[in-house]
Amino acid sequence: MTELLKISLPDGSVREVPPGSTPADIAAAIGPGLAKAALAARVDGELRDLDRPFDGDANLALITARDEAEALELARHDYAHVLAEAVQALWPGTQITFGPATDDGFYYDVKAPEGREPFGMDDLPAIEEEMRRIIRADKPLRREVWSREDLIAKWAAEGEVFKAEWAKELPEGEELTVYWSGNDWLDMCRGPHLPSTGKLDPDAFKLMRVAGAYWRGDQNNAQLTRIYGTGWLNKKQLNAHLTRLEEAAKRDHRKLGREMDLFHLQEEAHGSVFWHPKGYRIWRELEAYMRRKMDGAGYREIKTPQVMDARQWEQSGHWGKYRENMFVIPDEVPNTQEGAELVSKDADWMALKPMNCPAHVLVFKQGITSYRDLPIRLGEMGCCHRNEPHGALHGLMRVRQFTQDDAHIFCTEGQVVSEVQAFIALADSVYKDFGFTYDIKLALRPEQRFGSDADWDKAEQELRDALSANGLEWEELPGEGAFYAPKLEWHLTDAIGRTWQVGTIQSDRVLPERLDAHYIGEDGEKHRPVMLHRAIFGSYERFIGILIEHFAGRLPAWLAPVQAVVATIVSDADGYAGEVAAQLKAAGIRVETDTRNEKINYKVREHSLAKVPHLLVVGKREAEEGTVAVRTLGAEHQKVMPLAEAIAMLQSEGTPPDLAAA
Repeated sequence: MTELLKISLPDGSVREVPPGSTPADIAAAIGPGLAKAALAARVDGELRDLDRPFDGDANLALITARDEAEALELARHDYAHVLAEAVQALWPGTQITFGPATDDGFYYDVKAPEGREPFGMDDLPAIEEEMRRIIRADKPLRREVWSREDLIAKWAAEGEVFKAEWAKELPEGEELTVYWSGNDWLDMCRGPHLPSTGKLDPDAFKLMRVAGAYWRGDQNNAQLTRIYGTGWLNKKQLNAHLTRLEEAAKRDHRKLGREMDLFHLQEEAHGSVFWHPKGYRIWRELEAYMRRKMDGAGYREIKTPQVMDARQWEQSGHWGKYRENMFVIPDEVPNTQEGAELVSKDADWMALKPMNCPAHVLVFKQGITSYRDLPIRLGEMGCCHRNEPHGALHGLMRVRQFTQDDAHIFCTEGQVVSEVQAFIALADSVYKDFGFTYDIKLALRPEQRFGSDADWDKAEQELRDALSANGLEWEELPGEGAFYAPKLEWHLTDAIGRTWQVGTIQSDRVLPERLDAHYIGEDGEKHRPVMLHRAIFGSYERFIGILIEHFAGRLPAWLAPVQAVVATIVSDADGYAGEVAAQLKAAGIRVETDTRNEKINYKVREHSLAKVPHLLVVGKREAEEGTVAVRTLGAEHQKVMPLAEAIAMLQSEGTPPDLAAA
């Protein structure tokens, strides 16, 4: 008699099934509703196709649309494959490469048939319609295992040079999985997939745009077309996403930056920002705020050089990791082992600093430091440069020149947890001042790293201990730490639900070792300090971009570059407008006057577009009575009040939150 397999379910029950049974069989045995709803299965923790037989006794969890994260990942993966199938159905001879799921959708890189122009936006409606036809056909998605040799032969015979190249590089003798869509189209894929294309909602996706791409991301390789789409479980989710995109477009910091006259970017300085007076006022207010916070937390501010001997970067380990993103002087130092050896021997090679850490170690190393001096907290508004690819640059969010609210804490082993706790509290106070909520994630050791496993064990546990001591919950991200340290990351949620990774603290025992930092312990011997790398804003450029989009340009009054405009209705009030502005300025309020010969409605519209928090309208009556008519941005009605009352209101609103709390 054949021995039955024991399949354990999440509710603790166990079902016995014959060999060859599948998760789909279990779902059908439980009931027709579950059989219809099931999308995939988690077998002993591994996500699998529903119709893939069990290998033996197993723990089983069936995945349905209620498991939204996993269901979305599956659906987006399948939308990508349906996209590739649709393009090849419409334009035979199209070559396909790869198409992964993304955070909000999917894409697929394809090469148009010989003699055809690359695909463009005009092709998207036809592709969408063909995708819907494939989805409605409810084609079964079936997994098969092929030999490497057979698959290479198939791709080569069909002219799929990219797929053939990829398959050739896989280990000899390795079995590869392919997925059939029905009986007429297949793609090489690890899976898993939904049971059929009909499990996708034909009205829950939209193709968004096309872009150029290179095979394997290398500009020396063939150019491809990347077709992007967004995909969801149902039409309601899609519509909500498209609404968010519309709202995001309205909040785009580049658009608002132009309308509010804050900054601009231009080709003469790719990736560097030209700050206008109003934009730089926001910067100055943030910088003053952060200095007060850091001063209050016991940091001492320093300033370090922009250009340093490249040997310093080779010694720190950054050269091997960041060379391709560093501005090197002269710039012909090869990004190879030979180049690293040249740098280590020749002091003529210099580099613009991509981060501040090594320079702060050099400051720490000046003189003799005793354990009694620790912790030492060194902060810097440090300007850094990274040679980001041109295509990756994006307004204030991704630049080549940026300034960090950077600091490094040098402490003893026993001080690590308390220092991390203090930083967690400091970061919390800052984010609350701006009205952000956040999640904290712990990024753990990557595969390629410096330092011993014992040191990584200790550093990771210290960060956990600090979080626990502060009563916080967190998510762990295996493999996503820096090459020298695990780190806590703060992921802020903005007004329309997007998340932004901003602050971080990293517990580092590697850099003090590589750069020979030490202090004199109580025993009179030399000891290595632990180095905590930390930032709250991340970079001023990016944080300002986030604030502009979070507030849709309507910054809190204390940050607004112009807090009030005094606007006249008639020219007879020009003199009074000047008096009002003078009193506001004397009270510390950032004010401008608008005495142009324009209608007041025109002035209101113009200053509303510039997101000025308050417009103080004055005419003959206000001049006679010593009042102002206050129009607050976003309010439906104006309010007439005595000038002294208006000044008190503006002063209160314009006080930074840390000073207001004091």
